[in-house]
Amino acid sequence: MLITFEGIDGAGKSTQVVKLKRHLQEIGREVLTLREPGGTEVAENIRELLLQSKHEIVPVAELLLFAASRAELVQKVILPALEQGIVVILDRFSDSTTAYQGYGRGLSLELLDEVNRIATFGLRPDLTFYLDITPEDALIRKFSEKSIPLAFDSGELDRMESSGLDFYDRVRDGYLALHDSQKERIMLIDALLSPASIHDLIVRRLDLLKS
Repeated sequence: MLITFEGIDGAGKSTQVVKLKRHLQEIGREVLTLREPGGTEVAENIRELLLQSKHEIVPVAELLLFAASRAELVQKVILPALEQGIVVILDRFSDSTTAYQGYGRGLSLELLDEVNRIATFGLRPDLTFYLDITPEDALIRKFSEKSIPLAFDSGELDRMESSGLDFYDRVRDGYLALHDSQKERIMLIDALLSPASIHDLIVRRLDLLKS
């Protein structure tokens, strides 16, 4: 089974990935958790370029770099794990490309569908949890424990996070559109709920999937 978590940075994906991994291990499942971009040596190098580079990267180049990282991860890690019956939990996958490079950067959705198909070798998640939060609330959460001005031009933000509130509003619109068109696969969860409440909703959804 391939389970993905989606949402803008600050939605709480990493927390829920850890909680779900622990839950599945407690009921006897072997679990592999991964993040995108990353997961192989090549993909981690691409991650560094995409997130930490201070250079501008044109949208098509950004798209293809994310796709290259994904192809590495899928072929070398995810597909072999799934073939062994391991549950794979991904922090981001192809929906991120649609939301960020499609709705956020304005690239053709038809182009993105084809690039995603190639980069994933046709692999699609069995279940996706989308943690929904406004960019403003995400920014407040990110800096809530730091005495740093709440601004997208802060030096604390990586290259993607520094794209601005308007960009992240478009990304959120993309996620909401994906959810509306694929409700059987994508579960929308209010990211402002407590971590425990979110985890309970996720476990209940998985229980329904098994029944």
